[in-house]
Amino acid sequence: MVGTRVSELHSIQYIDPKWSASNDSPPILLWIARFNPKASPPNLLHRESNVSDTLDSVPVAGDAPGSKESPMSQEILLSDQEIAGLRDAHYNATIIERIDVHSDLARFRVRPDHPVPAFEPGQYVALGLGLWEPRMQGTQTEDVPAKKITKIVRRAYSISCPILDANSQLAPCDEIDYLEFYITLVRRAGSEDQKPPVLTPRLFLKNAGDRMVVESRIVGHYTLGDIDPQHTVLFIGTGTGEAPHNAMLTHLLRHGHTGKIIHATSVRNQHDLGYAAEHAVLAARYANYRYIPLTTREPHNLDEAHPKYVGKQYMQQYFASGELAKVADDPLDPKSTHVFLCGNPSMIGYVAPGTQPPRDPGMLQILTAAGFTDEHGCHGPGCIRFEKYW
Repeated sequence: MVGTRVSELHSIQYIDPKWSASNDSPPILLWIARFNPKASPPNLLHRESNVSDTLDSVPVAGDAPGSKESPMSQEILLSDQEIAGLRDAHYNATIIERIDVHSDLARFRVRPDHPVPAFEPGQYVALGLGLWEPRMQGTQTEDVPAKKITKIVRRAYSISCPILDANSQLAPCDEIDYLEFYITLVRRAGSEDQKPPVLTPRLFLKNAGDRMVVESRIVGHYTLGDIDPQHTVLFIGTGTGEAPHNAMLTHLLRHGHTGKIIHATSVRNQHDLGYAAEHAVLAARYANYRYIPLTTREPHNLDEAHPKYVGKQYMQQYFASGELAKVADDPLDPKSTHVFLCGNPSMIGYVAPGTQPPRDPGMLQILTAAGFTDEHGCHGPGCIRFEKYW
């Protein structure tokens, strides 16, 4: 009802039985929002089923059964005055800048009405919009019951970082008064048995000056911890999975880390590298920083006749072949290397209790074979930290 605000998120994990870790698309992960002032925040990161972030995602052409497109996904049942009242009642933050990487990928800078609480690089927060907000043209139709039209829908996103300010100086998260998010527009669900994406088709109609919800609690255990300033730190991500790594590596550089900082990220195409310019500045400025972008859908990935043909560049093969260590100019020795993984579940290779290991090994399996460990509570060199879901 109007005036009732969902204050906590409870998480429920559901893995589609048809999904396996060898598939390109991620598993279904649902969150249920309920009003519960005594609830604890979920220790789990969830974004909309971000099929565009997979290394080789589901085809974008053609509609899945039941996923019709229309100029607006549902008829707005509220007057302009009612909508304005709902926004005033619920929204607590303003989009101050939107940087479009391309039509389906953007960086949103959002300033909450109240000062941003202290948080650690790598953590996440829930963003929200009302179900009364319109959806983008060309996205999957969503039927919103009239009794739910005044509700807020929320999804959690890792907090990214601008990396550099307007003067090309380091801009770590704790030195700015806004939050930055790196978000892919999810136009439709990955399969016919999944519900339509609810947040990003609305968010991508928003621009600087528009209002939205940013929850007050910033949470998550995917953080740096204590790292010897002379150790190597290896960040491996896919798609928008680089968001928490941007916050982490900027923090390390600001605090004088002298060991190698290696940031490897894999995307479909070069135009999906939303922070390439910033990383190029860092690589030129800091001798200990390495930025290693990989692609899977460029001509040199697909055309064997291409003069620079390399095939699809997946992180698993790139590490296992020794090419990553070679390009990074670092042995990536478990005795002195900390590893962070975020992105495509197939890249990570996490095996949930009671499930079968992936057909093709992920980074967890490959790193473990190389002497690293993902044991719970592990800290220090040789440890693998990762986000289980995205």
